[in-house]
Amino acid sequence: MTFLLYAVGLLFVGVVAVFVAFPLLTAGTSLVQASSPEDHTDHAARWKKQKTDAYIAIKEAEFDKQMGKLTEEDYQLLRRKYEARAVEALTQLDRLEQSEQEQREPA
Repeated sequence: MTFLLYAVGLLFVGVVAVFVAFPLLTAGTSLVQASSPEDHTDHAARWKKQKTDAYIAIKEAEFDKQMGKLTEEDYQLLRRKYEARAVEALTQLDRLEQSEQEQREPA
């Protein structure tokens, strides 16, 4: 009876591990090399959301600094972090736009 309990527990742990690890194992797809227009739209929407979220976070950090909730050092740290995210999003949006233009041009 104890062996059966251990076996069921081990099976349960294995199923949970596979469930948790699955997104990590399938994350190898490239966001820049989308194959269809729908993929481009989905990826563009994702990068636009990241850009918008980064801008909002910068504004919130500025407000928190003005309210005295953040030190200058913490503010600068947050600003650099979210500026980097915004730059990444803008770069990826430019790449997507460029690849869309290349696909539209006749070969």
